[in-house]
Amino acid sequence: MDKVTRRQFMTYMGVGTAALVGSATGVNHVAEAAGKAKKNVEKGRMKGGGKVPFQPIRPSSKDELVLPRGFEYDVVAAWEDDIGSGETFGFNCDLTVYFPIDESSEHGLLWVNHEYTGSGRIFLYPPHTSETKKHEIEQYNLGGSVIEVRKEKGKWTLDKSSRYTRRITANTMIDLTGPAKGDAAVNRAAEVKGTFANCSGGRTLWDTVLSCEENFDSDAKRWGRDLTHYGWVVEVDPFQPESKPKKHTALGRFSHENTAMTLSADGRLVVYMGDDAGNQHFYKYISDGVYRRENGKLNSKLLEKGTLYAADLEKGKWLPLDREKSPELKENFRSQGDVMVRTREAAKMVGATPLDRPEDVEVHPADDSVYLALTNNKSHGNYYGQILRFIEDGNDAGSLEFSFEVFAVGGPQTGFACPDNLHFDRQGNLWVFCDISSSQLNQEGVYETFKNNGAFMIPTAGKNRGQAFQFASGPVGCEMTGPWFTPDEKTLFFAVQHPGEGSEDPASPTSRWPRKDKPRSSVVAVRGFKGR
Repeated sequence: MDKVTRRQFMTYMGVGTAALVGSATGVNHVAEAAGKAKKNVEKGRMKGGGKVPFQPIRPSSKDELVLPRGFEYDVVAAWEDDIGSGETFGFNCDLTVYFPIDESSEHGLLWVNHEYTGSGRIFLYPPHTSETKKHEIEQYNLGGSVIEVRKEKGKWTLDKSSRYTRRITANTMIDLTGPAKGDAAVNRAAEVKGTFANCSGGRTLWDTVLSCEENFDSDAKRWGRDLTHYGWVVEVDPFQPESKPKKHTALGRFSHENTAMTLSADGRLVVYMGDDAGNQHFYKYISDGVYRRENGKLNSKLLEKGTLYAADLEKGKWLPLDREKSPELKENFRSQGDVMVRTREAAKMVGATPLDRPEDVEVHPADDSVYLALTNNKSHGNYYGQILRFIEDGNDAGSLEFSFEVFAVGGPQTGFACPDNLHFDRQGNLWVFCDISSSQLNQEGVYETFKNNGAFMIPTAGKNRGQAFQFASGPVGCEMTGPWFTPDEKTLFFAVQHPGEGSEDPASPTSRWPRKDKPRSSVVAVRGFKGR
């Protein structure tokens, strides 16, 4: 057999095996950093210690949202629901972000992404609908929703009289910011029409939402849109219904899964992001300026000027995607705006490590290590995916060097497969929502034992560290997405997306969740947690 270099091995495998732990960047460094983090946790920065706060369930094939004993859910909003202000709830909901009103854990705003139409188009309109009307319906049903929710008499309900109710759609006008604004690379556009393919995202430190555009290509082409106007991170202020959204081009253009925002040791803004596609990359953005809490929403300007980096796992370095810092980029890109529009090309040119569908990324609440879900890459024989843990030098998000380890590996031996969305509770437990494609669910083969898609809790400390405990099983054909706790952690919001996906006849769908008529993507509020 020909000799294979370490970089080639990582390229072929996409960091797909536990054998890679520490091999690329030094196991001693990883162990030292992990040991320091563990000491911090055990000194009391978290209380959980890996205790599982529910009786784990078994995999299920039921057309129902199955939860542990003692837990219940309320359907807060479902596709086509009247949400007030003459608006209806969009299709295929994904990310949820809860914004307290008056610091309440029982009254707040909920931002919800609406990602794509897909095979669900058979439910959106009759087959004889004109193409123009089809596009109009699709475009309205994508983007995002702002809804007001409250807990009354023990149950979560939607307030249709809210002054905050708002729909952002594929036709909402949105400003561009950053290097690509007005650049030839976006055909000189300073504003663009709409947002869609909104997958996950995140919350800013100044109480706005960052919604991420992911697989935008097919819809943009069908609708005759300029592809360079999509694939960005979109900022929306849920508390200002008249405010205009912004697409921050300094964060790069690719199939964004989500954002995870934190601060460097010197106060600069840091945003971690994954590019959800096979052989794509892990990124972080570091602002030039310093975050100041007293500046409130003016801190949004920090997302307009800074440096985007891509991760080189072999060398343990963050590589700048900047024409002034990377000579090869200056030779091949006309402007910094061009670099941001062609982020994937730039990352490959500087030598970033290709990974197996890097999706959700989150920052640990106690030790500041960074967890990244690699969903899978079947072309590499990586069917089950894994979760990587990154330790920045000095535990400083602003560092340009890091080490990493494989924190958890999917498969029948661990009980979960294809990790997608991640979320930490304040105890440091990692909540993992999985995405086995609907074409594979309940079919014989490598995914058979997992049945419907599941949600899991994985402790990051204590005796159960790294073990997956199943918390939920979704309805037939669905993917559960966008988990978000209320501040008191007594309620967990998440979306149940595309139940019945793959249905071929609207009269005989494969799922009828949640209302027994036809499948409806819905946001649920899960009750039963004791809270913190």
